[in-house]
Amino acid sequence: MVQTRAKTMNASIITVTLFLGALLTMLESDAQSDPVRSNTLPRTYAPTLPRTTAPIYPWHRNITATIFWVGEKATAANPMHNAASSWDTKWVQNYGGYDDPNPANRTTDFRPKRFIPGLNPFYVALPYNDRVNWAKTKASAKRVIPWFNRTFKAEGKTVCNMRWVAVHCRGRICYAQWSDVGPFQTDDWAYVFGGARPKNTKNNSAGIDLSPAVRDYLGIKGGNSKCDWRFVELHEIPYGPWRKFGRNNHFIRMAPHLSRTKREEIERLKRAREDWLKRRSL
Repeated sequence: MVQTRAKTMNASIITVTLFLGALLTMLESDAQSDPVRSNTLPRTYAPTLPRTTAPIYPWHRNITATIFWVGEKATAANPMHNAASSWDTKWVQNYGGYDDPNPANRTTDFRPKRFIPGLNPFYVALPYNDRVNWAKTKASAKRVIPWFNRTFKAEGKTVCNMRWVAVHCRGRICYAQWSDVGPFQTDDWAYVFGGARPKNTKNNSAGIDLSPAVRDYLGIKGGNSKCDWRFVELHEIPYGPWRKFGRNNHFIRMAPHLSRTKREEIERLKRAREDWLKRRSL
């Protein structure tokens, strides 16, 4: 009788432990969600979870990618310098320095060796700017940007800067933040937000610029390569080196709040388990 009761108690404890483990897993998944996500949007799932619906944003397939970097000087092939971005007049200063593209001068966690970057080293450029002359919101923005209505703050404030994208190349997927405009075009909304091919005809019709960190993570060799890309929401982004650095990185900015929330929720679940076990032992 005593042995049977002990077996029952052990089974109950295991059941509760598994249940709490599942709850904590759900909490971690929820903690990664975009705090401004609208309930009116279709639900998407992280790559590690079963997917029952199509992603919010479609893939742009077979797009030529070129490499660019913070602090890049203007050349004949690239007439625009990258000391500033389309949304940051002090890009080099805010980044912390020159984002040296030489693989020999980069670390295994995909950053420059000389300094810890102040902004996310995983960044891209896409050929659309939602602002005109730094002060006015482009007329097309409200009509073409899918997340405009839920993220717009004020006239002239960009809703494109720091948005996340997934980039796929040869079986690997990297995540990065949209941080500049290009290559070569600034108003190609039909391609960026629609199903058109890039307007640009230079550099093999390049349609996206990738940072050295994105290049190295994907294993891209040479000046350009074909890739696929799409926009993603925060809850779709798995853990990876793209979460580690940068004041503009949502995961860095959310970390203190998430840690506190997670600790409080774990303590609450522990107390609930202890109360449940006490009731079972009566």
